[in-house]
Amino acid sequence: MSGSPGSSPDALEERIAELRAAVRRAVAGGDREAARNLRSELRRAEHAWDEAVLGDRQAPAEAVPEQRHEREAPAEVARGLVPVREQVHQALTLLSVPAAPKLVGAVYGAFFPGEIPATRLTSLRRDEERSFRSAPYARPYYLCAALTADLLAPARGLLTVSTWSLRRRIVGPLSARVDFLTAAIRVAERAQHTDTGRDARVQRLLWRFAATIPGAAGGTVGTDGTTDPAVVAEAARAELAVHRDADGRDRAAAARRAADALDDAALLFGGGLRALPRRTGTASGPSGTGSGPSGSTTITGEGPDDTTNRRRR
Repeated sequence: MSGSPGSSPDALEERIAELRAAVRRAVAGGDREAARNLRSELRRAEHAWDEAVLGDRQAPAEAVPEQRHEREAPAEVARGLVPVREQVHQALTLLSVPAAPKLVGAVYGAFFPGEIPATRLTSLRRDEERSFRSAPYARPYYLCAALTADLLAPARGLLTVSTWSLRRRIVGPLSARVDFLTAAIRVAERAQHTDTGRDARVQRLLWRFAATIPGAAGGTVGTDGTTDPAVVAEAARAELAVHRDADGRDRAAAARRAADALDDAALLFGGGLRALPRRTGTASGPSGTGSGPSGSTTITGEGPDDTTNRRRR
């Protein structure tokens, strides 16, 4: 039901909105062929709107040649119709664990159409926090920070999704390895069950995981020179079984502390570090207290000189 030249502008605008939403859904689902077809139909509808409103009867340039349109459509869809935060959300959903921006970009480039501009990732988490603090829970999800298990502070360079459980968004001493192995399994499973397994970018990603997993690198390269995702996944599961329980206990304990200590914003973006007040000097009298270089106070015991002075008084 693409827009025809005889359609009214209102009907064409409604159809254009429907097609744009359909393109977003196709891109989010990784269906490149459907995205190309829908984008082509969207352009025809937009041209019909131009003709109906502006009287522009010139044929759309992308209609010929068709081959050029098919090559350019996926990149244009990714650039123009999928916001960066949705691209990051798709990659994190695939990985299912806290991840650094570099890995997020590599995963998106391997399994989804288009690329995530690295420059857009630097301020993304700050923008998300600013949005949440100005209008809490106005969005269905937020891209937020992983929290360190010891200080409940933002973990440097790790992105998570607000809809994940608190335990899943916390990182402890073993979490870096556990999350690496989990990500390897998720990437390998995605490569196994889609037609992208032999794609050069997917192969590079699989090899990055296999190179540091015991038992994965030796048997991953097949007769055709490709990395076998099944071998990577099996080796990652074997090592993950060693660390999973201990890491889970650390994360669960930290999650309970965080739930009791932090407000909603801090649970997503970290509580920040606060210096504890300290007292210095003797336990009695104003003259026995003093300030350190930063103005905070500490408690100290009495020395021999303190005892001598008190006796003289």
